[in-house]
Amino acid sequence: MVNPSLGRLRPSRLSGDEAFFNAGGIADFSVLDFWRWSISDLVLNTIRGVLAEYIVAKALGVPAEGVRDPWQSYDLESDDGVRVEVKSAAYIQSWAQDRFSDITFTVGKRLGWDPDTNRMDSDSRRHADIYVFALLGHREQATINPLDLSQWRFWAVRTETLDDRFGNQDSISLRTLEQLVGDPVEFLSLREGVSLASGRKRPAGT
Repeated sequence: MVNPSLGRLRPSRLSGDEAFFNAGGIADFSVLDFWRWSISDLVLNTIRGVLAEYIVAKALGVPAEGVRDPWQSYDLESDDGVRVEVKSAAYIQSWAQDRFSDITFTVGKRLGWDPDTNRMDSDSRRHADIYVFALLGHREQATINPLDLSQWRFWAVRTETLDDRFGNQDSISLRTLEQLVGDPVEFLSLREGVSLASGRKRPAGT
């Protein structure tokens, strides 16, 4: 049982201007300095994954004024209640490579965890309604830039399709994904792609 005095901490959104401090007063470095130091490498695979979630959120019109919750059993929820899991991949990595990375996406089932109760689910499953596969598809190291939305491609797949086709499989290749879904969509078309995949197609212009 969770100790009432040790419940879940709810983070507040920071501006970046917050300064570090100690008993002697305010330090000469801020949260923004920390962000610049820690997450400026947007190509790094661990950071790219979080960036992909943010890009998909913006494409879907999901409010991003709060704070990302890394403990949810899915990544995003659209305004019409579609739960979305985002998986990312890229040909180019931050480290030295002898060739482009093979493109695979993880799709394995997993146990959900409730951070409010500190309890795990009893069965492994895919928790989202839709998986969005985000590929940073640029292949020129000198000009790769994850902030350039034209360098990204997206596929939206209904989770039921993954369950029926792949069962307990942990990953799928880009070739398999293309055979399953077809051509990718660009950033501006992703919202419609997710709506089509979920069966909740929006009227034109919304």
